[in-house]
Amino acid sequence: MSLENAKVALDGISVGDAFGQMFFIRENEARERIRARALPPSPWYLTDDSIMSLAIVETLEECGEIDPDFLADQFAKNYTKNPRRGYGGMAHHLLQAFVRGEDWREVAPKVFDGSGSYGNGAAMRAAPIGAFFANEPDMIILQTELSASVTHSHPDGIAGAVAVAAAAGWIARNSPVRSEDGMKMLEYVFDVTGVGATRDGLSKALGLPLDYSIETAVSVLGNGHELAAFDTVPLSLWCVARHITDYSEALWTTVSALGDRDTTCAIVGGLVALNVGASGIPSDWLVSRESLTDWETSDEKWGD
Repeated sequence: MSLENAKVALDGISVGDAFGQMFFIRENEARERIRARALPPSPWYLTDDSIMSLAIVETLEECGEIDPDFLADQFAKNYTKNPRRGYGGMAHHLLQAFVRGEDWREVAPKVFDGSGSYGNGAAMRAAPIGAFFANEPDMIILQTELSASVTHSHPDGIAGAVAVAAAAGWIARNSPVRSEDGMKMLEYVFDVTGVGATRDGLSKALGLPLDYSIETAVSVLGNGHELAAFDTVPLSLWCVARHITDYSEALWTTVSALGDRDTTCAIVGGLVALNVGASGIPSDWLVSRESLTDWETSDEKWGD
């Protein structure tokens, strides 16, 4: 078990999240900034993606594993510190229920008329679990399923989380991964991901050459526009495979897909950071990211 690895993943997630969300501006302006590789003005604000990933690391640090009851409490505590972090409508519903003391076992399965959520939220926070249990692949799957079930009980919501955590574990075990070996990560993840729409998307990603344009990749894999695991995780892992040795290139490629850009960038950032290490995250990007230890007070620029 490696808390250090989990914290590297958290840094990668939070920088990617903050970077990506700064491109939620007019589309033509976002595309122009991306073409020019013009970094957004700092500070880059954290979203719920970072705050919920922080709760994962806090749980691993305190419990040495994913205790889902403790995790639900951490989600609730962090939510009450500052609910204005871009949480989606269903996340507000779930977390407010947790704050009231309702049991996640009762609340999570009831959403979406009893089908549970297949959103991308469990996936975006999963990399620290794979990093923490990197040398125990079976444990990664078990622990990630527990973490996902607190908020995402639909099989595809869980599968998306398992895919990201499995990728994190593979990268941490094999680091440093060479650029030509990115597809090996995708092959491994496909093999361990449960049957469903997310796995189908990973199959498409495996058939998509890494030198194809991002526009082509989006047309095949999606870009998180549906906020679902199946249209978020395959593209994110394809971007990781394409730029597994270069954090900034991975993030610029990912954000150019637009879509749910804070979440795709969070996933990609957390995974690539595990290959390049903390020193591979550009220092000016880290400085621009809002502090992970002083985020509770909402800046007036941050909207609901």
